[in-house]
Amino acid sequence: MAILILIATILLPPLGVAAKHGLGKTTLLNLVLTVLGFVPGLIHGLYVNYAR
Repeated sequence: MAILILIATILLPPLGVAAKHGLGKTTLLNLVLTVLGFVPGLIHGLYVNYAR
């Protein structure tokens, strides 16, 4: 399951965050960051899924 979340986070960061944390503030923030630029959304997604 963890590898699927990693792949989802790399391809579409909000999907990976939502899969691990559910729909909430973290996912909304990641969606906004991804819309503003893919790289900030990717960095945030990897951080919240694997560094916290």
